[in-house]
Amino acid sequence: MSRMLSLIPDATNIAWETKCREEDMKQRALENERRAIDDARRAVDEKAQQLKSLSHQSALIAGFCMILIVEISIPDDLHPALLLSFGCTTAMVVSLMLTSMLNATFMLVAILRYDAVRRDVSFERFWKNHCEDDWKLALRAFVFGIPLFCLVLAQIGWVKLWNFSDGSSWIWASSCISVIAVSTVVLYLAHTERKWREWLLISDIKLHKPSA
Repeated sequence: MSRMLSLIPDATNIAWETKCREEDMKQRALENERRAIDDARRAVDEKAQQLKSLSHQSALIAGFCMILIVEISIPDDLHPALLLSFGCTTAMVVSLMLTSMLNATFMLVAILRYDAVRRDVSFERFWKNHCEDDWKLALRAFVFGIPLFCLVLAQIGWVKLWNFSDGSSWIWASSCISVIAVSTVVLYLAHTERKWREWLLISDIKLHKPSA
């Protein structure tokens, strides 16, 4: 009888330890779930910021070109080749920037509807299956539109100042505008676009500390 009574505290301790372990496992599972939700929301926020930035910049450039088409005064004696080049270049810039802006906007709406709590599919898989191709299309459209936008700038001087005076001052002024614009294109293609384009297109690339 005394032996059975001595076993009661041991059984009580075992039951208490078991209960503590169960509570600890539940708490850890809850913390892991919260961490997973936070990670998913953080990933959504990061992509949302990227899409907002791309959409805003594309809309800004497209709006500028649209205002330029409407407001610019085109001389009656403007050379047809220059008029054709200016019109086509401006229209291409607007089209590319609209493509970039609309794709970024639609993707932004889509990822903001992602359920970070239930997570029927991981956000990385959701992005790769539904958004990756559209992201590349939007970014490529923006990247290709930038040099065309600079070419529009290069032609503005010739269109606006065409035969502005009898002398050659308008030619010099237009040439200076064109040289500055073309120099910007060369700098953009040689440095900025070359350095960042592929890195931004590949979503799997992460910043990491190289191994020793």
